[in-house]
Amino acid sequence: MDRNSACFTFARLFPDFRQQICGSSLFYLPIMSFNVPIAHGDITAPTPQNTPLTHAPIAAGLSRPTVPDISEDNEPAEDESEDPAQLTGAQAAMMGLVQGRLADLVGKSSGYIESLPIDVKKSVEALKGVQVKQNELQNQYKRECLELEKKYLELQKPLYERRNAIISGAAQATAEEIEAGSQASLKDDPSYTPLPSDEAAPAAIPEFWLTALRNHVGLSEIITERDAGALKNLLDIRLSYLPSDSQKPGFKISFIFSPNDYFDNDVLDKTYLYQEEVGYTGDFVYDRAIGTEIKWKEDKDLTKEFEIKKQRNKNTNRTRLVRKARPTDSFFNFFLPPVPPPEGEDANEEMDDDELEELEEKLEMDYQIGEDLKEKIIPRAIDYFTGKALEYDVMDEDEDDFDELDDEDEDGQFDDEDSDSEVEFPRRRGPPKGRGGSSAGAVNPEECKQQ
Repeated sequence: MDRNSACFTFARLFPDFRQQICGSSLFYLPIMSFNVPIAHGDITAPTPQNTPLTHAPIAAGLSRPTVPDISEDNEPAEDESEDPAQLTGAQAAMMGLVQGRLADLVGKSSGYIESLPIDVKKSVEALKGVQVKQNELQNQYKRECLELEKKYLELQKPLYERRNAIISGAAQATAEEIEAGSQASLKDDPSYTPLPSDEAAPAAIPEFWLTALRNHVGLSEIITERDAGALKNLLDIRLSYLPSDSQKPGFKISFIFSPNDYFDNDVLDKTYLYQEEVGYTGDFVYDRAIGTEIKWKEDKDLTKEFEIKKQRNKNTNRTRLVRKARPTDSFFNFFLPPVPPPEGEDANEEMDDDELEELEEKLEMDYQIGEDLKEKIIPRAIDYFTGKALEYDVMDEDEDDFDELDDEDEDGQFDDEDSDSEVEFPRRRGPPKGRGGSSAGAVNPEECKQQ
């Protein structure tokens, strides 16, 4: 390497010292009070191996080179490097351009299939034909599983009627039922003290369904104190399936109420309809939901809040009081289900992305609550009343619902009020992605075989 090459290399690494090292007007900088001796023989580019620390400019107390050290301390944090607010205009524009190009590529062909020979393409089309027959069998399988669910619901109806009779106090519990329940409690808790197994006088269980609903992690978030007054009159929650000859498969959840001060309805229904064909994942896909119109009594609508506002007439300057209603959070909004967006791109253009995302979240939440009522609360109402089901709701949460924490995030970020106590709070299980409820028609094939 000649002298100019060496100077050029060193100048790129240490621009503050190129005049002192190279002594050339080509790399001019003001002369400083320190000169590093350089042999005039075979000059090579300075490296950590051939540059002694005592002769390095840094060791002489001069300013640090402009090339930063590569260390973990200087590396940008992951959150900082990905924060669009901290990017320059050019970087943000480039990132937007890249993301846009990647989004355009989603769903587009790579050209591989199109490049195959014609005979191979025919084989690919034949596989699609085989898949059509597989889809038809899967559709038939899901419908037969739905019929199996209907069959066993009919077998369970006498047990549901017996349960309702005990809850309402219309019938007394038998010694056999009390003994079986005590054995189940003893199995769950060895320290449990069994109750006397003799027959008991009929005794209604107050606020049974209100307590059961409040012990469901998701429903507890939407039941307000105002709702509780009406839900104390809830006598029973029942499940039924739509007839086989109906246009679309689905199920209905019926809430049975005693006469109350809030509405005139004795029954509030919520019907969930599936699409006729199963979805790509092999499960039924939700189509829409229909709720009963609630006939609220005067000033008792729990889905609205009323406020008094004063208005002034511009001409006469007289004032008046106006009573206005505005929507509010309530469990009874459950019977006013969100309406799915119409099919087709043209229809969706009327809503922006944020509105579509919000609507999709409402639909997912509505379908998830319906499925939980159907699959969990109605079959295991006593477990939700006692709180036993909460243990299993927490255990059923997917690992994907939790984010991994770094060591630095776990230490020193929060102060524990009581370091000796360990409290685990149940977490709301996220609703299923998309409108095809994974739990909706998700019947395990092994379960069908066993039944």
